[in-house]
Amino acid sequence: MIQRDQTASPRSGTYAAVTGAYTIDPVHSTIGFSVRHAMISNVRGRFDRFEGLLKLDGSDPSRSEAYVSVQTDSLDTGVQERDAHLGGPDFFDSATFPLMSFRSTGIVPLGDDEFRLAGSLRIKDIELPLDIDVVFGGAGEDAYGQHRVGFEGTATLRRSDWGLAWNAPLATGGVLVSDKVTLTLDISAVRVDRDTAA
Repeated sequence: MIQRDQTASPRSGTYAAVTGAYTIDPVHSTIGFSVRHAMISNVRGRFDRFEGLLKLDGSDPSRSEAYVSVQTDSLDTGVQERDAHLGGPDFFDSATFPLMSFRSTGIVPLGDDEFRLAGSLRIKDIELPLDIDVVFGGAGEDAYGQHRVGFEGTATLRRSDWGLAWNAPLATGGVLVSDKVTLTLDISAVRVDRDTAA
């Protein structure tokens, strides 16, 4: 159970208490995705192994930074054969490109604890801009005395832009896998510089 810090609660617009460096807690965070399949349903999945660093400036959120790296072979859609295909040369080619990464280049406050996180996403050997819409979920102490912050994020991209272009035509028209992918982030991060912070 997290006891919320009232100086950094949702909708407060005040973030001074969150200033510091944080590491993403992969046990309590999720990096997921969904993509349209056969033009009638969505396939959902997630990446199970990742790490990240947040440098938050509560007095000026636009100066905050974020970096995340994801092990591409940790992809899980619940179907082993599909996961093997996604990790193979047609898609992520995890044997050759074991990591994909995101690095922020700027943050724009949108009001009501919402932000637009601009950055660059690198998949395989292709690095392109990507914006992530982020909502600050709050901050506080957990049961072990660790100071945490939480965020939710969403982004959409065209997978073919990053070389993930494999597809198959359907007899009824259209293609098996949509080019559009929706990313979803649920992030819990633990402060690592609290003892030395001013």
